[in-house]
Amino acid sequence: MESNRQKKVASVIQKDLAEILQSAVRSGALGVVISVTKVSVTVDLSLAKVYLSIFPIAKAEELMKGISSNGPLIKHELAQRTKHQMRRMPELRFYLDDSLEYIDKIEHALKREDNPIVKPELLEKRKKI
Repeated sequence: MESNRQKKVASVIQKDLAEILQSAVRSGALGVVISVTKVSVTVDLSLAKVYLSIFPIAKAEELMKGISSNGPLIKHELAQRTKHQMRRMPELRFYLDDSLEYIDKIEHALKREDNPIVKPELLEKRKKI
């Protein structure tokens, strides 16, 4: 269970990090959207896990490598923005949040012709004998 302090620190990091990453994307790669979907901070506030959603997903791996390699630079920029709110900036670890892609795959599967919810007779073919 997260404390109020952890939630506040995570909220500050999420807001400012979103602005930093979006301005970096605007100046660099065209047609890419990055959003910070979640930030969770450890109890001792030494580590922040940052979950990013990147669209289109095809460019996600390349962008994640770039973001991770520029981690110290991003941390410095974030520290400059939050210096009046936080004394120490936690270490940042970036993870790809592919939940939107997962939801899209489920929706696509439900719209297909061989959807067992729409055609229950397909379930008979799927039973293991």
